[in-house]
Amino acid sequence: MRHLTLMRHAKAQQPSGEMTDHQRPLSKRGVRQAHAMAYVLQRWQSLTGKVCVSTALRTRQTFDVIESLHLQRQLDRHVLLDDALYTFDGDALLAWLKALPNDTERVLVIGHNPALVELAQWLDDDAPPSLPTGSVLHFTLPDAPWNALEPGSATLTGGLTPDTASYALFQRRADEPPQANGDVANRLHEALVYQHQRVKALKPGVMAGVDPEFLHQYRVSLRRSRAMLESIRAITKVSGWKPWLTQLKRHARATSDLRDLDVVLADLDDIEVPLSTSTQQHLRQWLQSCQRREHVALCQQLNAPGYPEALEEWQRWLASKACRQALAKLSPKRIQAVLDERVKQHQKALAALSIDDPDASFHDLRKDVKRLRYLADLHPMTSTSFLKELKRRQRVLGRYQDLCVRQAWLEAFSARTETNGPERQECAEWQAALASQKQMLRQKVLAWAPLPRH
Repeated sequence: MRHLTLMRHAKAQQPSGEMTDHQRPLSKRGVRQAHAMAYVLQRWQSLTGKVCVSTALRTRQTFDVIESLHLQRQLDRHVLLDDALYTFDGDALLAWLKALPNDTERVLVIGHNPALVELAQWLDDDAPPSLPTGSVLHFTLPDAPWNALEPGSATLTGGLTPDTASYALFQRRADEPPQANGDVANRLHEALVYQHQRVKALKPGVMAGVDPEFLHQYRVSLRRSRAMLESIRAITKVSGWKPWLTQLKRHARATSDLRDLDVVLADLDDIEVPLSTSTQQHLRQWLQSCQRREHVALCQQLNAPGYPEALEEWQRWLASKACRQALAKLSPKRIQAVLDERVKQHQKALAALSIDDPDASFHDLRKDVKRLRYLADLHPMTSTSFLKELKRRQRVLGRYQDLCVRQAWLEAFSARTETNGPERQECAEWQAALASQKQMLRQKVLAWAPLPRH
């Protein structure tokens, strides 16, 4: 089986003065796009074969950025700068492809539109009708000679744009969150609509599975939406909301294990891990296999027939008169009353905690703090010091949660039949170190003073 990856050059500057099209350099955005796509090409193994690049400055600079980030080996031995690839004609690009030597099994072409799009659609009718700057398409082809290619003989197996490969690029073009203006009902409605739009917009990045931050932000939007609805429900009686809450909870829960795996794998890169190189490698490989399995399961759920329908129903409900009527019942006075009661419950739960309580008690406290914060955000007169303290407590309890997550996955790794005795011993020693860190955080939580005035 042969592999062909088509990549359009990253975003270039517009020509100025006597600059020709061939001389156009990458823009700052283009450099960021090429940087984001380097990991995608490495992940797809598109850099392991022949790399063929148009001689235009923007395509050469796109490759230069990718090459600078490919640290495993130098790519310049495998790169071909070819004037024939500086073409905008699909037939010319097809003729070039058919002339490839038959011993070329894997090739990456960095070129130009519309030639790339025309070639892609000739190879597979399912290829997209457009290819934004920096985007890539991956095809598999039969083992027949290149000059024997026929229309539709390739299969499109993947395609990504820079905005789905990098959350930072996505966020630069995303809508700004609504400002905290107007009355409570309008502010809350704008916030709910914004979070719904975020869930829809983040889905392609979650499906791509390249940048874990997409999943994190997707979870945040789901959980914020649920927290806002729960806060409203606590303030005023609302009928017919339970299905929405259940649905949001189910969608968020489906992301839990994958997010935990993302966090643990990031920890292996960011912190000093008390494991031997061999054990750390085996742990990483096992976690990555679990990560791939969880990502496939999540994508299946996101592609299930009922998912888009549920989002559309949610959108219709947000635009309905019933939603507006429910939000109109809110008032600062009613929010304050519920907030006062929640603060009392938090103080009571905190006072009842002991150093030897199970992890679940500290997790429950974290959820209480999170609900308190979302409720406090609804009140226009909530003090800054109160919100700052809630955020600080959330961070501390979040670190505690992360330590518990590490312990859980370490325990699962140790329990495997493939894990040997020395590896289990190393994991046990790390478990003990994590338990010590948890104990320090427990002491910090138990020393918290009552919340400031809100």
